[in-house]
Amino acid sequence: MAVMYQLPAFREDDHASLYAFIGAHPLGLLISAGEAGLLANPIPFLAYAQEGDKGVMRCHLSRGNTQWHALRDGAETLIVFQGADGYVTPSWYKSKAEHGKVVPTWNYAVVQVRGTARVMEDPAWLHANVSALSDAHELERPRPWSVSDAPDAFIAGQLRGIVGVEIAVSTIEGKFKFSQNRAESDRNGVAAGLANEAGSTDHLAMVKARNGL
Repeated sequence: MAVMYQLPAFREDDHASLYAFIGAHPLGLLISAGEAGLLANPIPFLAYAQEGDKGVMRCHLSRGNTQWHALRDGAETLIVFQGADGYVTPSWYKSKAEHGKVVPTWNYAVVQVRGTARVMEDPAWLHANVSALSDAHELERPRPWSVSDAPDAFIAGQLRGIVGVEIAVSTIEGKFKFSQNRAESDRNGVAAGLANEAGSTDHLAMVKARNGL
């Protein structure tokens, strides 16, 4: 099975860390290959780290989204979750002044999940899944909305318009590329540069976390 290109400095294999990342960035790019070719759709997921051997992913798709036909037929499935990212200029590196042998790069956080999908059409399964998804994202709101707030007949009609997808995880791997392969002085330079860069709060936080700064 093909896997993501990795360098040891960037690789993340810790099960809890990978699922925590998915929980914080639940919109995954669902990718599959079938008779219709490659298909990709952004879909919000719920991740269940303790189910199965390596975890289970659940989501739902509109019936009008033909990707579920490929999933029903056993298509190979990949989900890509992405977090903070950003450009890194060589001007931030101390080594630029020392020898000039530096080039730009791009930092990023990504988790890839591969597995076998099952299409779920049972109304009770669908109701439980959309309820769990709504509850997860409404939890901290001052007046959380619940599926039970809407009329039963209306919800039943909405459920007829979707299909569920459950993916038993076969592989999960993370790549958190945040300048860990640079000299300490260069890593400090990246952090200092990002501190003065508008809109780089999340990028800076990851650089600090991954480099112990």
